[in-house]
Amino acid sequence: MSLLWRIFLANGSVLALVVLLLAVTPITISAPIDLEQLLLLVGGLAAMLAMNFLLLRWLFVPLRRLTALAASIDPNRPGRRLTGVKPHAWEVAALVEAFNRMLDRLETERRESARVALTAQEQERIRIARELHDEIGQMLTAAAIQADRAAEDGDGDPSRALRTIADGIRASLDDVRRIARELRPEALDDLGLVNALMALCTRIGGQGELRVERRLEPGVPAMSPEAELVVYRVAQEALTNVLRHARASRATVSLHADDSAVVLKVSDDGRGLPLETPSGTAGISGMRERARLIDALLTVRSEPGQGVEVALEVPYGIVDP
Repeated sequence: MSLLWRIFLANGSVLALVVLLLAVTPITISAPIDLEQLLLLVGGLAAMLAMNFLLLRWLFVPLRRLTALAASIDPNRPGRRLTGVKPHAWEVAALVEAFNRMLDRLETERRESARVALTAQEQERIRIARELHDEIGQMLTAAAIQADRAAEDGDGDPSRALRTIADGIRASLDDVRRIARELRPEALDDLGLVNALMALCTRIGGQGELRVERRLEPGVPAMSPEAELVVYRVAQEALTNVLRHARASRATVSLHADDSAVVLKVSDDGRGLPLETPSGTAGISGMRERARLIDALLTVRSEPGQGVEVALEVPYGIVDP
């Protein structure tokens, strides 16, 4: 029996008892009412309310137990579910089942988010370690070998060797600055989001044959530092994917504000994503995780052979007043 019918029958039983008492007892009410009759009515009302309260309290016992069990669930101790509740109504049973399914989805999403975050961190560490070893490490090793040779060659002119060593050190410093900019863009802190996106487009456009078109509105409302970093990282990841995978000749980066949000769009004219591409590839999961951190909406639209459009909508609730 449903909870609605149980409550209806409980209230109906109380009213039926009151009608029965009025029918079999010699109770009369005069007008104007005297004190004895008033006390009798008040006592009858109190008894009726007490009976109704006790019946409803008994009916809602499973819901109270369900609330206590739900409050005891700890997200840091996964695997616990609502058990031990014997529902007397199908609504309570459905609520228990829905809550347990919600816990399943939350734990699955939490594990997947942690996996994606750790994978992204490890991939970034591998990339930085490879660049440090392959580029900076080799240049500094070559500079050290040249310095040793110049020191051993006491009769020769050391000026040429010193200039070569200085050029290698300067190139290594340039690589260090480039890696530092990729880890934390200085333009984002010093010049703001729009200028940082302009510098990003210029840098990506200078790494290959990809032509990056900028459509950045200067009057975009100011956002929190966390939101600006998410917007920048999404644009960086989207442009990097275009450069590496899209085989595109042109990409467009736009930033504007509409009635409800600040919108970033990165589109290209490349080959697009295949239909069977899982959502975790090409950095899509990482971009979604970043968007979720600030309650923004990330949308990826693509058709094979027609390019990809990545749209990030940051609601004005994230924008600083």
